[in-house]
Amino acid sequence: MKSNRREFIKAGAIGAAVAATGLPLASHAGEKTPTPTTPLNILILGGTGFIGPHMVREALRRGHSVTLFNRGRTNNTLFPDLETIKGDRDNGLDGLKDRRWDAVIDNSGYVPRHVQDSARLLAPNVDRYVFISTVSVYADFTVPNNEDSPLATITDETTEEVTDETYGALKALCEQRAAAEIDAGKLAVLRPTYICGPGDHTDRFSYWPIRTREGGEMIWPGIPDDLVQIVDVRDLALFTIDCIDREIDGIYNTINANPCNMGSVLEDSRAVTAAQVDPIWIGSDFLDSNGLKGGSDFPVWHGAGELEFSPERAIRAGMQSRPVRETARDLLTWWDTLPEERTAKLRAGVSAEKEAEVIAAWKAKT
Repeated sequence: MKSNRREFIKAGAIGAAVAATGLPLASHAGEKTPTPTTPLNILILGGTGFIGPHMVREALRRGHSVTLFNRGRTNNTLFPDLETIKGDRDNGLDGLKDRRWDAVIDNSGYVPRHVQDSARLLAPNVDRYVFISTVSVYADFTVPNNEDSPLATITDETTEEVTDETYGALKALCEQRAAAEIDAGKLAVLRPTYICGPGDHTDRFSYWPIRTREGGEMIWPGIPDDLVQIVDVRDLALFTIDCIDREIDGIYNTINANPCNMGSVLEDSRAVTAAQVDPIWIGSDFLDSNGLKGGSDFPVWHGAGELEFSPERAIRAGMQSRPVRETARDLLTWWDTLPEERTAKLRAGVSAEKEAEVIAAWKAKT
């Protein structure tokens, strides 16, 4: 399977814009609520999309106060008890002037100019700044990457059109603009891989347990040992607030630290569904020849030896990772609360018709 940078970046761009979950934040079993030494005032740029509500709830769970800044267009009734400053990152930051917060979480920065403007305005009046980036910033997806690996670049750094081709390079520039405005000791940059969990409207990782539950013959791409790297949105939220509470700075790949491959995804999906599924493992060459590819038809899978990012630095900084099986189980619980018009068709993964067609071709060949 050839590296498919475009599909991975496109998935990241779509995932960053999805709608919110209405579920309460679920913590690890037996986990105690951390008690901050001093409750903090936290500003979240965004806060009502997919990842934002989990961060809001985790901050509130720890006793912090939260202010939201957004345009008020998405899920604007989600947190009626919180102060929401209406504005726009495109020349509409007046509501943030002459205000002070202990920390800022920037999870809506995709255009370098917007990040520069907000970071410059807030820098004198905040003690911590957490920027949510992406592993799409790396230049080469065919080699293992850590936080010091080369970043993607773009010829025209003035472009503000966020597409599947520009997304990663623009996020890299956003990181650089934030770093130019915020003192190094105050800035944390988090680079998540595929974000999944309750509320994920892309259906990327969700495809696997949901499709498994349907049972029957099912294509599983590549081989069981093919690496899968995801992060539960709740673990990302936990670590984000940890960066504020514990004054963590620096750059971190935020990835589930538990070993995960396609074989374990199958095992976990079977375990949480108790489904009678017949997995049919098909190699990338045959899938390619039949018009199927990783990252789109088979989300979160990109073949052997591709899309490998080191989570070691985040682990050393204390990032926690819940079992992938817990993520799969909670996804199904959340999925079953959605209306029929939402669950009638998955937004990721191969269609039932195409899957049956390729399975028939595979059987005829073998």
